Amino acid sequence: MKKDRLYFLTFLSIALVFLLVALFASTYFIKVSANQLIEVQVESSKREANEISKMIDFQLASGLEKDKIITNIQQIVEGTKNDAWFITVFNWGGKEVVNPDKTKVGQNVNSNQTLLNSLKEKNNSDDLYAVLIDSENKDYAEIIHISPVKSSDLIVAANVNISSINEQLNALKTNFYLIFLVMGVLVIVLSFLAVRTIGSSYEKQLELRNSKLSSEVINLSKLNTDLVSYKEKVAEQPNTIKTIEESSEKEKRRILTYVRNELVPVNIDDIAYVYTENTITYVICFDGRRSTTNMSLDDMYTNLNSALFFRANRQFIISITAIDKIIKYGKSQLKIVLQSKTSEDIIISKNKAAEFKQWLNM
Repeated sequence: MKKDRLYFLTFLSIALVFLLVALFASTYFIKVSANQLIEVQVESSKREANEISKMIDFQLASGLEKDKIITNIQQIVEGTKNDAWFITVFNWGGKEVVNPDKTKVGQNVNSNQTLLNSLKEKNNSDDLYAVLIDSENKDYAEIIHISPVKSSDLIVAANVNISSINEQLNALKTNFYLIFLVMGVLVIVLSFLAVRTIGSSYEKQLELRNSKLSSEVINLSKLNTDLVSYKEKVAEQPNTIKTIEESSEKEKRRILTYVRNELVPVNIDDIAYVYTENTITYVICFDGRRSTTNMSLDDMYTNLNSALFFRANRQFIISITAIDKIIKYGKSQLKIVLQSKTSEDIIISKNKAAEFKQWLNM
């Protein structure tokens, strides 16, 4: 149940993040794309207006009548009022002389002077984009460029049809939103599946580790249980231990040790552990007495009962009755805690751990 809730929250988080990113990104990309579209079409319209202005100037210079030229241009542009971009001609008095819509011929020109100056001086398509977005009346045209005819009072103007260009922008927005929608669904679903897959893999690894840890805890618990059982067995059957001790010819009941220059015999049963440091072998008793011996750790081990003493490592020999508890240490290693505290940790290596477990089960 908790997993499903976690996955559900992950799904909601990814969806929310993508929605916020898409909200700002789509607005930005739509504006950038619209400006690029507008810039291309504005430049094309400007070139067309300039070419027609030059053509009129050439025809007038060639002796063609002005009225005839106007009539010809009217026939050319007629019917283009529904196009996104079209050409008109007006005179210095501001009267329309050529317009795709014949009903507007003779009317005064109505243009946004600020927009015209912006496009003329800065070629700033952002201003035209703002007009297209903010305009309440979509059914009108706006002059975006003028090209005066040198040898007459005529001015050729490039116009934008607000209604038509808005349709193009709306189509552009629809395409962008559709792309973001499809991309959003793919990103959210794929991200969710990736999280689910990675999460499942991680959960399996955790379960495997927990299983190994549980197994190690059980084994460790068994070792400590065996330790307690063996101690009880030693306490309840001292005669049996004595018999085991007497049965070995190599084993001794006591050893000679030194405290400074004084010889001190120590009963083997009183030894808690033996360790070596700086080539000196120390014998530590249960009551805390410490003495030294001339024997090496190997020689000491041959004189001790293997049923009661274990060679933990190169530095320590420990008595079964001195062990307080056994702790897991590192990978497959064991740490021995004695009743008598030692200055160093007693670590049984991975290779020696199996032998130690077998020794506890004797």
